[in-house]
Amino acid sequence: METVIITGGTGLVGTALTQLLLERGYKVIILSRRPEAGSNKAVTYAHWNVDTQTIDKEAVQQADYIVHLAGANVGEKRWTAARKEEIVDSRTKSSELIFTALQSIPNKVRKVISASATGYYGEYKDHAFTETDPPYTDFLATTTNAWEQSISKVTTLNKKLVIFRTGMILSRDGGALKEFYKPLRFGFATILGSGEQYVPWIHIHDIVRLYFNAIVNDKLEGVYNAVSPNPVNNRELVLSMARIAKGRSFMTTYVPAFALKMAMGEMSVEVLKSVQASSAKIQQTGFQFSYPTINEAMEQLFSR
Repeated sequence: METVIITGGTGLVGTALTQLLLERGYKVIILSRRPEAGSNKAVTYAHWNVDTQTIDKEAVQQADYIVHLAGANVGEKRWTAARKEEIVDSRTKSSELIFTALQSIPNKVRKVISASATGYYGEYKDHAFTETDPPYTDFLATTTNAWEQSISKVTTLNKKLVIFRTGMILSRDGGALKEFYKPLRFGFATILGSGEQYVPWIHIHDIVRLYFNAIVNDKLEGVYNAVSPNPVNNRELVLSMARIAKGRSFMTTYVPAFALKMAMGEMSVEVLKSVQASSAKIQQTGFQFSYPTINEAMEQLFSR
């Protein structure tokens, strides 16, 4: 039985990935600051503390793979100076802990698979970003670049590394889609800004399959955009959700850019930024998306 360590294992992707791994016969170890709080008897919980840079040595020794999902939620709070520092540190310092552990503890880890984000890219409406494009210069891009650089050091230890630059994950259980759906419960399909800004997205089922694929496919290595092959803008995304979830029982409303800036501060830049990212590289490895179009994704999420 192969063993997978997951950081951030109780989050949206970590929870779904854990379930899939258990179904496929893997042992899962979730790293937590409070492992005694773990309630899933099928999963082992082990201690780590990013602040003190401590980690359970036995967990590291048992692992064949590490899936690194840990990081403070970018959209949870306004980006104050303190929150920005927390967002950066939660990613880079956790990566540093993984690197140090793999460097200092005898282990059999073959591959590290790390989350990243399409926030790495800037705004360019006529170009679908590929993995070779340089990072942008705003806060989220510099944070994402630092995140990738901090985990990339594991390759110096003869470990394979896969990085998934992930778009907005569509799930009923959390993430941005859950926020988009809230006004729809009251009959309002709320479009942000002009609605013309492109949104890189991926269905929760597909992102979990990508992580699993990175585990089972030994040839998979490097950076990949984890996004649907069919990008849509904010208006198309919201209206697809509204039509499938509510039929005709909704009213389209717009939240102007200035209102978003007042409510969200600097974070509004990311909501209004238009980004397209190419999925060609991951598709060339043979990966096929279960939900490649926004309507297929919304049908699966809301027609049940």
